[in-house]
Amino acid sequence: MVKISIIGAGSAMFSLSLIKDICLTPSLEGSVISFMDIDEQRLNSAYSLCERYAKEANIHLILEKTTDRRESLRGADFVMLAALIGGHQRLKDGWDIAQRHGYRFGGSLHVMHDEGFWINFDQLQLMESVMQDILEICPNAWYMLVSNPVMAGVTYLQRKYPEAKLAGFCHGSNGVKAVAEVIGLDPEHITYEIPGVNHFIWLTEFRYKGEDAFPILDRWIEEKSADYIEKCGTCDWLGPKAIDLYKKFGVFPIGDTGNPGGGAWPAWHHADEETERFYKEDPQAWWRDLYFAGGAAGVEKIRRVSENTAEKVMDSFPPEHSTEPMIPFIEAIACDVPRVMILNILNDSNYVPGIPLDFQVEIPCYVSGIGVQGIKTKGLPKPVIQYALRDRVAPVEMELQAYGSGSYDDLVQLILMDPWTRSEQQARALLDEILQMPSLVAMREHFK
Repeated sequence: MVKISIIGAGSAMFSLSLIKDICLTPSLEGSVISFMDIDEQRLNSAYSLCERYAKEANIHLILEKTTDRRESLRGADFVMLAALIGGHQRLKDGWDIAQRHGYRFGGSLHVMHDEGFWINFDQLQLMESVMQDILEICPNAWYMLVSNPVMAGVTYLQRKYPEAKLAGFCHGSNGVKAVAEVIGLDPEHITYEIPGVNHFIWLTEFRYKGEDAFPILDRWIEEKSADYIEKCGTCDWLGPKAIDLYKKFGVFPIGDTGNPGGGAWPAWHHADEETERFYKEDPQAWWRDLYFAGGAAGVEKIRRVSENTAEKVMDSFPPEHSTEPMIPFIEAIACDVPRVMILNILNDSNYVPGIPLDFQVEIPCYVSGIGVQGIKTKGLPKPVIQYALRDRVAPVEMELQAYGSGSYDDLVQLILMDPWTRSEQQARALLDEILQMPSLVAMREHFK
């Protein structure tokens, strides 16, 4: 029996997905699941829905709920942080301000992305406060970072608290399975290596039933990609932008690497509307129609099912494994079920050559009862490493410098790194207006 503490459990869709996966993992039956959220109404809804699901699945779980984080942590073996302070509205309010100041989607990591600097400030504070509580209350627990910013969070926390058991999670690596399916391969028979940093990972090894699968991908691009592109939607993982990056670098972008969910890197594919149309890219529509509207539809579905107690939860949410890696990770460690998983950890053994040793990397890891052991990769082509250093590592380092110093000028330097900044005056005007948002009182006090 293990205890899993979910911080930010009021997200019913997320919590239900975890409960489904636990119910489909017999070795975790009898576990204690502690739901924690500061929003009592959301907490009660998520708890009730998950309780119904476990009963329908006829799986014995001990479910708890609390608004007291320290209480949730007592006796925990795994602590999952899924909270987003301020929610999507704060994110969108900041984007509205940024767009008025000339910023646009495409290659922007800390402004026109869901890791906006005004979002990350509170997230980093939350991540660290949870870490301090863990080290005091349940020091042997695994701290699982699910909320963004995973890249900055893993880097900052593991540097400052090297004794902690910490791993960051992102489902972007599942994109390789989508690529395999589109080109006609059974994902169950592929093996691969996808090194990089969070939201910037690349397919460098790709095999199907033991044979090199890159020639299959190349043939598909030559013979079938034109028809596929004609029919696919914008921002597709196998769209013209992804294929262009593959042709440029010889490794294939996976997941959010070139996708709006990772900042729609690089900026040159988004120089103007004509360029975006050529590459079939529309990040603004992606966020509006897929991310926010899709999320709202999921929330509405959850609300409807939770209110209709006569309806079985399983009728709307069939017992199928999600693609999330968190429960397989817990099973691997708690039940000593060894497996290789893509995780975010520190590059302290040079797992991705060229990335600083004290910076986060997203790599395959051997996970078992022993813990997490990173697997050294063959690395990335030199141009890709240089872009990673310029567009991912350097901005995060500047963000952490600003966070640590509390310097307004350091935060300006972060904004100056954004590809859409044209002048220091523009950067300062953006920052001044962002800091006047009513929800950012603590941030205004921090940055002087």
